[in-house]
Amino acid sequence: MTQDEVLKEFRASGALLEGHFKLSSGRHSGHYLQCARVLMNPHRAARLAEALGQLIPGEILDSLDVVVSPAMGGIIIGHEMGRALNLDAMFLERPDGEFHLRRGFALQPGAKVLMVEDVVTTGLSSREAIAAVAREGGEVLAEVALVDRSSGSVDLGVPFFPLIDIDFPTYAEDEVPAELAAIPITKPGSRK
Repeated sequence: MTQDEVLKEFRASGALLEGHFKLSSGRHSGHYLQCARVLMNPHRAARLAEALGQLIPGEILDSLDVVVSPAMGGIIIGHEMGRALNLDAMFLERPDGEFHLRRGFALQPGAKVLMVEDVVTTGLSSREAIAAVAREGGEVLAEVALVDRSSGSVDLGVPFFPLIDIDFPTYAEDEVPAELAAIPITKPGSRK
């Protein structure tokens, strides 16, 4: 899929939002990509997962044992990646502020993992999820995401393959422009 085709999917599903958003990273933005909306149609989610799968180099694909994604945002696309790659898909949760596998999920010792996210902005959640996989006995070989909001600057410590790069500006709390500050804040992410 081209970047324009991916954006068309977001627009068609009403997933490209405008307003004043406080992102999970704590930064502010005038744009938000609501991946849950773009993924609510199973056929669209499958197309996006298949497109993501095509980005992963063959030597990584051939080594993977399982797909893991962080809750909440990564669950649907993680499940679809599991389907596309014919691998089991698990998700991490933060019951106490730190990611853990729960619900009977467990990694085999040394399991080779593909981390799957919906959106990466600063990479904090991804790095926390990658560290959780290591604690659980696995090794993340690479990460894929629907959207990279970092302008290509994020370092996850593993190869990173986003479907689309978006360069919407984000602002620290004390840098929010007046025209954005005048709009009521919405906190759409899963980390409150």
